[in-house]
Amino acid sequence: MPKRILVVEDNDLNRKLFCDVLKANGYETEPVADGELAVNAARAFAPDLVIMDIQLPNISGLDLISAFKQDQSLADAPILAVTAYAGKGDEERIRDAGAEGYLSKPVSISPFMAAVKKMLGD
Repeated sequence: MPKRILVVEDNDLNRKLFCDVLKANGYETEPVADGELAVNAARAFAPDLVIMDIQLPNISGLDLISAFKQDQSLADAPILAVTAYAGKGDEERIRDAGAEGYLSKPVSISPFMAAVKKMLGD
């Protein structure tokens, strides 16, 4: 059974690219464009990994990471933050919120897939 990856990304092109690359590598994906829908989508999908944009409309990815980690049914799913926030202290703040992985945008396919596989233990 393929591993399941929830992709929380408001940018249509990035969300489609991440999902297409993940599907091509044998993963099942669930795209979510609206961060406010992410927790319910994750509960329904039961992901093995969450790809999380940080700069989302209406709700911060940092707040979402905290919400995921406080939800018993979601707390075990590792979170890979993929974000344009690449300034001093940003990675530390994102990891402090609970993300196990961090990549700054723009992201290349090879490091993206390496990070996904590492976080899934593949």
